[in-house]
Amino acid sequence: MSAAMQVAGPDWELDYYSRPILEADGKKRWELLICSTATSQAPAVPFRWVRDCPASSVNSQWLRGAIEAALEASAEQGYGPPRRLRCWRGSMRTMVQRAAEGLGLELVPSRRCYGLVEWLQERQMNVYPLEPGYMAGPLAPAPQPIPPVAVPLPEAARGDSWSWATLSAEALSEAAGWEIAFPGLVALPAQLDPTTPVPGIRLFSRRRALAIAGWLSGLEPVRLEVCSGQLVLEAGLEDRWILARLPEQEAQAAAAALAQARERAGGLQFIAIQASEEAPALDGFWLLRDLPDG
Repeated sequence: MSAAMQVAGPDWELDYYSRPILEADGKKRWELLICSTATSQAPAVPFRWVRDCPASSVNSQWLRGAIEAALEASAEQGYGPPRRLRCWRGSMRTMVQRAAEGLGLELVPSRRCYGLVEWLQERQMNVYPLEPGYMAGPLAPAPQPIPPVAVPLPEAARGDSWSWATLSAEALSEAAGWEIAFPGLVALPAQLDPTTPVPGIRLFSRRRALAIAGWLSGLEPVRLEVCSGQLVLEAGLEDRWILARLPEQEAQAAAAALAQARERAGGLQFIAIQASEEAPALDGFWLLRDLPDG
C-alpha cells in the first residue's frame, strides 16, 4: 500500500541540530531526530528515527533525503504517514520548510514537541556523554533575554468570561473519551500520581466558543503564565497572547500559585473552551507542558 493510500498516522516532531560532541575533524556532530507525537490515540510505542549528518552536509537537500528515508522506515514498521511535521527550533525553520516542500508534509513551527524534548533529555543524559568527544552543552537554544511583547487576542477570539480551574491527573487520563470539538491532548508523564491536581483555565463564550476554539487550535498553545499583571498564553515558537488582565495583588498571588501548581503537576496545565459552565461538551481542550530553556 502506498503512503498516499495509508491511513494517516500521528504528527511528527523533528530536531535537526548540532550536538555536544566534537568529531575527529574538530567539527560538531549534527543529528536528525524524528519521533511521532505521543497522544492517547497514537500507538503505544512511538516511532523514533535517528540519523547523523556530516557537518559539511548540513542543508535542506540532505534533510529532505533523510525525511524521505524516515518515511520509508516508518511505513516498513507499520506506521501511517504523518500529515504534519513540527519544527521545534526557530533557527532551523527555513531549512526544514525547504526540505518538507514536495513531501506532502505541512510544516508547523511549534514548541508542542513534548515527546521530542523528553527523548532529547534521555539522550543528553544517557547517550551523548558516552560518545568520544562529548562536551557538556545546552539542550535547547539559549532563551531570549527579553521575551516578545504579549499582544491582545483579536476581538473575535475573546470570550465572555474565564475562570481558574483544576482537574486531577486521573480525570485527564480519561480525556480521550470526552466530547471535544478541537482536542489538543498529549500523553501524561508516566510517573504522575493520579491524584495530582493539574491547574488550568476555562474560557466561556455563548456565541463564539466553537470559533474561538478553532482559532486557538491554529496557535499551537504551549504554556500559561502570569506576568506584568496579565494572564498570558505562550504559543507557537515565540507568540505571546494576553488572555486577561489582573489587579496587581491578584496577579502576584496567581503567578505564585500557578507556578507552584505546575511544578507539582510535572509542568502540566490545560485550557478548556466551553459555551458556558453548564455546557456538557467542550469546544476546545488543550493539555500544555512546560519545556526546558536549556
